[in-house]
Amino acid sequence: MIKHLRSAADLDADTATLILDTAGEMAALAGREVKKLPTLRGRTVVNLFYEDSTRTRISFEAAAKRLSADVINFSAKGSSVSKGESLKDTALTLQAMGADAVVIRHPASGAPHRLAQWVDGSVVNAGDGTHEHPTQALLDAYTMRSRLGKIDGLRVAIVGDVLHSRVARSNVLLLTTLGAQVTLVGPPTLIPVDIAAALSPATKVSYDLDSVLPEADVVMMLRVQTERMQDSYFPSAREYSRRYGLDAPRMRKLPEHAIVMHPGPMNRGMEIAPEVADSTRSTIVEQVANGVSARMAVLYLLLGGKA
Repeated sequence: MIKHLRSAADLDADTATLILDTAGEMAALAGREVKKLPTLRGRTVVNLFYEDSTRTRISFEAAAKRLSADVINFSAKGSSVSKGESLKDTALTLQAMGADAVVIRHPASGAPHRLAQWVDGSVVNAGDGTHEHPTQALLDAYTMRSRLGKIDGLRVAIVGDVLHSRVARSNVLLLTTLGAQVTLVGPPTLIPVDIAAALSPATKVSYDLDSVLPEADVVMMLRVQTERMQDSYFPSAREYSRRYGLDAPRMRKLPEHAIVMHPGPMNRGMEIAPEVADSTRSTIVEQVANGVSARMAVLYLLLGGKA
């Protein structure tokens, strides 16, 4: 098993499948009266978050606690970071405290790779800038496999703000490794030039959502990250929704078995209509629950667990 999970590219097909299989075992705990395992008793997991987060931070905290680890939640707000402390000095402080694993979310792409050079414990990337979010890709893959029974051969459309999406990058890397066929869909201004070739030569690009939907097994809608946009990437929110939003009429173009995903948080009414988000095709709530199981599997395997 690998020591760090900094990128979805760290995972080959066997390792990714091992994590998904282990997540399935962890999910079985949810039905038990006592949901905790003593597996990581005595281990310390630090959640080091430099950006705001709800789902990911709480999910990692729940995962570590269900494995009986000691959890330290670190927020940049109200810490020495606000006084100018560098990431390296913070890392050395965590190292001195004996952290066995550090889960980091940081606005700078590449921060987890730097952190891994300064601490002895395992480093898990919980999102770095617009670069990657590998555990989100794992929980998405687990959700697809749970709903559709497989990943190999699935046709997955990832739609929207690919330019600013770390979720999209990690999903392309992981899903193509597991045999899925991925198509990136969005306006030309929000799909980086040559991104498909850079991530995976088998990945396709389309600027026409309506032409992709009838062939898709999975449609993953991405949040439009207006907080990262310094320029105007599309005429208006209304125009974006008209061209690339998933509403009820568009959902009816999907095959009967197809599912709709969203990593959250959602801009309801923009990239996804409320009736779609709340439909039986939607896996959005399942993704949140599966996130705990997937992250339990990652922490369990990284910190010395066996299959």
